[in-house]
Order: sequence, then structure tokens, then C-alpha cells
Amino acid sequence: MVNGVVMDTEEGTPQGGPLSPLLANIMLDDLDRELERRGHRFVRYADDCNIYVRSQRAGERVFESIKSFLEDKLKLKVNETKSAVDRPWKRKFLGFSMYRGKDRVGIRLAPETVKRVKNRLREMTSRSRAEKISDRIKSINAYLGGWIGYYALAETPGVFQEIEGWLRRRLRMCVWKQWKRVRTRYRELRALGLPERVVHIMANARKGYWRMSRQLNNALNNAYWQSQGLKSLTERYHRIRQAW
Repeated sequence: MVNGVVMDTEEGTPQGGPLSPLLANIMLDDLDRELERRGHRFVRYADDCNIYVRSQRAGERVFESIKSFLEDKLKLKVNETKSAVDRPWKRKFLGFSMYRGKDRVGIRLAPETVKRVKNRLREMTSRSRAEKISDRIKSINAYLGGWIGYYALAETPGVFQEIEGWLRRRLRMCVWKQWKRVRTRYRELRALGLPERVVHIMANARKGYWRMSRQLNNALNNAYWQSQGLKSLTERYHRIRQAW
């Protein structure tokens, strides 16, 4: 579809379909064998490939050599805008990147991956969406269940804790928006067991929704969200890793 009009495909394969990675594996099997013959360390998934060497100079030499192999022998075109010679922790692969520890190299979420998941959660917790909190939580649980199943490979639990804390604050913002009327705020805050003085101050606050979401941290704490059915992202992360 181009601007809503059906067009014949004259080049390439449909994006997201099963044919593209299948053809990539068929065509690039020769690349795998060539890299093995040369003794390179590499990882490839469909048409995404990283080759690991010891220095920048070696990387530039291998890059030019492999580019010639792909274009001259396999008749494939290399996308140079997505290709580079760089440190592993400055590149991403399938949503992951690497980091340098004291005596090892670890796996982390690529910055683009964190940005992408937050953008999706930001849509799901938008104040402009007229949706019950219970329905939001069901959608979030379903989305993050599949997401963490893939990205639990990362060795940086702190990132998942940060995402989870940020998500709870987004949900508190949505709750405060739903409690827009002062009378509703009094009723709901009292139901949470807060002291009357605190209830009065918060119910009459004139701060914005996002600022108030921080003030609600103690009232709508982790236990509250667990009672609402929100599944902990960090608990899922540790459970998956323990199962491995």
C-alpha cells in the first residue's frame, strides 16, 4: 500500500513477513562459512550481523573485505548508513548492546530499546485516553509479559526497576486525573487510610497531574498496584533468569 493505494511490488520482499528472513538465511549462509573460514568471531540473525575483531584498524580492514565479498561474490548491496566500525558498547544488535564491567563484558538494553518501550507505555498511560485503570493494567501486563520474555537476557536489573518505577508514576498520574473532583479526592484518599490533615492538603492541591503523581507515591505504593493486578516487571525479570 502506498498512500492507501495498492501497488505491485517490483523489488524486495514484504517487510515483517516470513519470506525475508528465510531468503536472508539462504543467501547469507555463504557469508557464515566465509567468516568461519577466516576465523572471525561473529553473530548473525537474518540480515543483521556483527563481526568482532581486536582493533579499529582490523575492523576497518575486515569491513572493506567483507563488503567486497557481499557485493562482488553474493551480489548483495550493503546498507552503509546502518553499518559501521565501532566499539561493541556503542552499537546495538537485536535491541541489545554491551557494557564494560570490571573484568567482563555484559549485555544491556540498547538505549533505543528503553526509549521505544517507554514510548509504548506512554501511549498506554496517556491521560487523554478514556479508559479504566483495570483495563490499562490488563493491556500493560499483556504487553510487558511478551517484552520481558525477550529482553530478560539483559544483565542490568536496575534498568527494569527504573522502567517499573516510572510506569507506576504514570499510572498514579492517570488515577489523579480520574479523581478530578475535590469531593472524589477526599473520598478516595480517606479510603486509603491517610491522615485527615494529609487528605485535606492533597485533595485541595493545585499542582499538575505529573507533579501530584510523585506526592501519591506513599498512598498508591507497590502494594496498592499489586492489589490492582499490576504484575511487577522486576519480579518477572528475576523469575525468568532463575528459570534459565
